[in-house]
Order: sequence, then C-alpha cells, then structure tokens
Amino acid sequence: MQLTIDRTLPVPLRSQLHGLIEYGISCGELAPGETLPSVRELAETLGVAPMTVAQVYADLKAAGLVETRPGAGTFVSERQQRPAPPVGELSMLYGKIDALIEQSRKLGMRSADLMALIGGRVSQGSARDGRRRILMVGLFRDATESYARFIADHLGPDAIVEPATVSALENDPALRARAGTADLVVTFVNKQQQVEALLPDTRVVAIRFTPSQDTRQALAALDSLARIAAVSRFPEFLPILKSGVTRFAPHVADVIADTLDSPDLAAMISKATVLVFATGAEDVLAEIAPDMPGIEYRHSPDTADIERIILPALRLAGQAPRPGQADHLQSDLLEKEAT
Repeated sequence: MQLTIDRTLPVPLRSQLHGLIEYGISCGELAPGETLPSVRELAETLGVAPMTVAQVYADLKAAGLVETRPGAGTFVSERQQRPAPPVGELSMLYGKIDALIEQSRKLGMRSADLMALIGGRVSQGSARDGRRRILMVGLFRDATESYARFIADHLGPDAIVEPATVSALENDPALRARAGTADLVVTFVNKQQQVEALLPDTRVVAIRFTPSQDTRQALAALDSLARIAAVSRFPEFLPILKSGVTRFAPHVADVIADTLDSPDLAAMISKATVLVFATGAEDVLAEIAPDMPGIEYRHSPDTADIERIILPALRLAGQAPRPGQADHLQSDLLEKEAT
C-alpha cells in the first residue's frame, strides 16, 4: 500500500496518516510483517514534519498495530496472526477449583464424590452441545450481525457465531460476563487490545476485513459521469474510504469526501449524483433525495484469515468445525443489547 496524503480532505495530516495505517492494517491493505517506511523517508515523501510521522508511529506501536525492531525498522505487527494466549485463564480457573474444593469439604463430600460430580457435569455438557462458541465483536449492530453470519457460513454447523458490539460489552456487565464464556472472540485488528481489556480471561484473535463483493460491484457499475459524495462517521477513516472508492470506481473522476458531522455536508451532497457512505454513517441517508443512489462501503471478514487464524484457534480450544457448511443461528447477545 502506498501511503499518500490527500490535502483536499478536511482531516488533519496527522489524523490522515494515522488512519491510513490503522485502517490499512485492519482492512488488509497492509500485511502483517510488512515493512513501513522510516520516519525520515515517509516525512519526505508526504511533505510533513518528521515529528508528525514519529508521533503516529508511537501511537500505533502503543496500540499494538506496529512494532519496531532495532536496526531493522518499523513493521506491521504480526500479533494478529497468532491466537492470543489465554491471559489469566488458568489462574482464574484454579481459583474457582480451590473454592469448589473448599465448599465440597464444608458439605462433607469426599474427594472421589466431587470428582465424579465434576466428571458427570462435563459429560453432560459435551453431550448437550459439542459446538464451539465464537463471539464476533464489532462496532455497529447490523454490520456485526453480517460479519457473524459470514464467519458462520465458512465454519459450518459445529460452531455458533454470536455478534456483540464493543459499546454493548462496555456498558452491560451481564453481557460481558456471558461473552467471557465464549471459546473464542474475534474482532478487528485495531480493536484487539480494547476487546482483550474487556474480556481478559478469554482468547481474543483479530482478523482483517476487506471491502465486500457487493460494495466492489456497485462501485464498478457506476456511470463514468457520476459525481460521488463519500461520507464517513470517523475522520480517520476518510482517507481509506476515498482511496477505496477511487480504486473500485477508477473510471469516475469526480469524488469528494467529508465526515458525517461536517457543516458542509449538505452542500457537498447537493453537488453529487451518488452517495457512498461508510458503515456507521447511515444517518446521512436522511439527507439525500429519495431517488439518489446510496452505496454502503461495507467490509467482510477476510476468508483467508478465517482459515489461517480462526480455525487454528478453535483447534486449540479442542474442536475444529468442518468448513464450508452454513450456520445461521440467531444470537441472544444482540437481543440483550436491544433491551
């Protein structure tokens, strides 16, 4: 991916650069292990101060998205390729076992009776449902549901994929407790640290998300004389959105972009014939004429990462589902969010 600054965008240069790299990693534009330009090289290429690049690199490193290797340079972190080890999982389990043993002694139970009781409960649970339970954590409700269905379609009936949003996990302790019992949690690369902090005793892995086939086809089918207005909720995502639109609709020369809360939004839309809105910016649909086409710039989970990251993590959890079979189970997690 070539890192370029678009000075026509209403986004500060530092935010642009941060967004280009952060979302470039999350959206598969920058591969794990890929070398990034040096601070001086990138500063000269973009025409910005070296301090700006250094600050962006430092922020991305703190977020776990890039890593520096002495004498070698800065690289896209490869942590998302490896299933994260269960942080604190065993210590928490040991504590529960100790408490259970102490409680059984107070009840006068023999060790053999306790072992038999535990063995019976484990057998019952395995017989009742041997499927692995996966939690897909995203940002927006509808999009996260679609991600969960997409992953379920690729994993088959041996796995249940449930959706939940970051905000719901943050605000609902009961939902967070239930989410913590999942065999595996899947999220975006740039949200992995945040989700790990919310679910510290659960294995969390991150996968990449690429523009969906529907999005690519809709942009490719646009008339070359179209005037596109591209809208994002997040300023940092605007550079990726605009570059993606121009990549999938290279025949359209007139592309302007702005954020959802921009005071110039209505004026920009009035000059356009087609609206392209990033997931999460659906509110902009209320600003357009009924006959104006609207295309959602939506992403889908990277199928290669499902095979390379999710399946091995499930095997570590004790059982790998059979790929290629559909599973459209509904989640009570999102029902919980709606109440």
